[in-house]
Amino acid sequence: MKNTLLLSLVVLIGLVSCKPKDAATEEATTPTADTTMTAPPGYENVSDALAGMYKGVLPCADCEGIETVLVLNPDNTYLLRTTYLGKADMAATEKTGTLRWSPAKSLIVLGGLENSPNMYTVGENKLTQLDMEGNPITGNLADKYILTKQ
Repeated sequence: MKNTLLLSLVVLIGLVSCKPKDAATEEATTPTADTTMTAPPGYENVSDALAGMYKGVLPCADCEGIETVLVLNPDNTYLLRTTYLGKADMAATEKTGTLRWSPAKSLIVLGGLENSPNMYTVGENKLTQLDMEGNPITGNLADKYILTKQ
């Protein structure tokens, strides 16, 4: 009897915790980028403001760091190269796609990336990676999520 009750409780908790997100909640928490590109203040176009190579070593839970190179091209495409340091068995990966600029939120969104962070706030000669929901990363390592323009 106790085992049946315990099993029922575990199943109930599992079902409640697996409840899908409400669409309205999802829209409110996931930032969307404007599809039209407008230049940041002080620039004629987005390409002039953002184009270039950004580099940094981002924190990694099970390696020495993730060497990250993000190249933003004048035609609003990007190349993202990541290398897991200290993991000889993992080859560097490269992904390409298009980027969108959200002037209202001062961030860029890298299109075509799934299950990985794809949003960065734009600063002077730097990009700061946001978490999967588009929120600033907080905690002791927050300042380690910055890519610097080269």
